[in-house]
Amino acid sequence: MFIIATLTAIVASQSLISAAFSVIKQSVALDYFPRVKIVHTSLHKEGAVYSPETNYILMVLCVIVIVSFGGGKEIGNAFGLVVIFVMFITTILLTLVMIIIWRTPLIFVGLYFVSFFILEGVYISAVLVKFTEGGWLPFAISMILAIIMFGWYYGRQRKLDYERNNKITPEYLRVLLSNSMVQRVPGICLFYSNIEDGLTPLLGHYIKNAHALHTVTVIATLKRLPVANVASRERFTIKNLGIAGVYGCLVKYGYADSLGTVEGDDFLTAVTKSLKAYIEETSDKLPFESIEEEISNLEEAKSSGAVHVQGKARFHVSGENGWFDKLMLGLYEFLHNNCRSALPALWFPLNQRMEISMLYPA
Repeated sequence: MFIIATLTAIVASQSLISAAFSVIKQSVALDYFPRVKIVHTSLHKEGAVYSPETNYILMVLCVIVIVSFGGGKEIGNAFGLVVIFVMFITTILLTLVMIIIWRTPLIFVGLYFVSFFILEGVYISAVLVKFTEGGWLPFAISMILAIIMFGWYYGRQRKLDYERNNKITPEYLRVLLSNSMVQRVPGICLFYSNIEDGLTPLLGHYIKNAHALHTVTVIATLKRLPVANVASRERFTIKNLGIAGVYGCLVKYGYADSLGTVEGDDFLTAVTKSLKAYIEETSDKLPFESIEEEISNLEEAKSSGAVHVQGKARFHVSGENGWFDKLMLGLYEFLHNNCRSALPALWFPLNQRMEISMLYPA
C-alpha cells in the first residue's frame, strides 16, 4: 500500500507541478507576476515549460506542509476543500464563457448554472466545517500569491503610466543634445527601453546628469513573440529618430532564440549590420558621400567600444502618499530587487554593462 500510495502521489503531483509552471509562465507574460526563469523544453510546443524557481518553491512548501501537519487528516481536508472550490469556480467561469463567447441562449445557461450551483453548493457546505482542520491552508497560500501579484501589477502600472506620461519625444531629445554642455563621446551605446512608441525618461535623466551621449546611440526595445524562432531578416526593425547617430531598434525574438548570436554573429555585430542595411536602403536621396560618412561613423563607433545601458527605476514615496501606496510600492520594490532582470540573458560582457537609476515620484 505504501508503494501504491507513493506512486499515486507522484502521478497526482505532476499535474500540479505542470499547471504551476504554465500558470506562472502566463502570469509573467501578462506582467502580473515577478519575472522568474522560464525554460522551454520543446521547440514545437510553446506550453512545454519548466521553471526552476517555481519547482524549488513547490518543494519547500511541500516539506513545510508535511512537517507542520504530520498526519494525513489535515492534508486531506485541505485537498478536499480545494477540489470542491475549483469545481465551483470552474462552473462560474464556464457560465461566463457560455454567455460572452459562445452566445448560448440564456435558458440553457440558466439550466446549467442552477443545476451545478445547487449540487456544488451542497458539497461546499459539507466541507466548510473542515476549514479550521487544515482547510485554511490553500486559502492562505492563495491570499499570499494574490498579494504578490497585485503588488507587482500595481507597481508596474504606476511605472508604465509615469513613463508614458513623461516619455521623451525626438524633438525634446534634439533640444537636450543642442546644449553646448552635452558632448558626443566616441563609441556605440545600446540603451534598453520598454517603450515602443517613444523614448524612456531615463534617457533624458542620463543626458542631463552625464552631459554626454555616444556618437551612435541605439534605443533598443526587446519584444518576445509567441513563436519558437524569428527569422534573422525579421529580427531587427530599425527607425531613424531624425537625430544624427540616434536610432530606434525593435528586437524581436522567439522563446527558442538566443539573443547572444544571430546567424553566427554576436548581438552587437548583428545590430550594426542591420543599421548599415537600413542606412543604405533609406538614404537613396542623399549624396553617396553622406551615406559613406554615416556608415564610416558607425564602424568607427563600434571599434571605439560598446556599452549596454539598462535603466532601473525606483519610486520616491513621500509623506503625501497614503499607507496603501507606501505598502504596495514597497512590496513592488522588494519584488523588483529580487526577481530576474528584464533582459532575457546577459549575452554581453559584464564590463560593457551599465545600469543607471532614476527616482520616479510616487
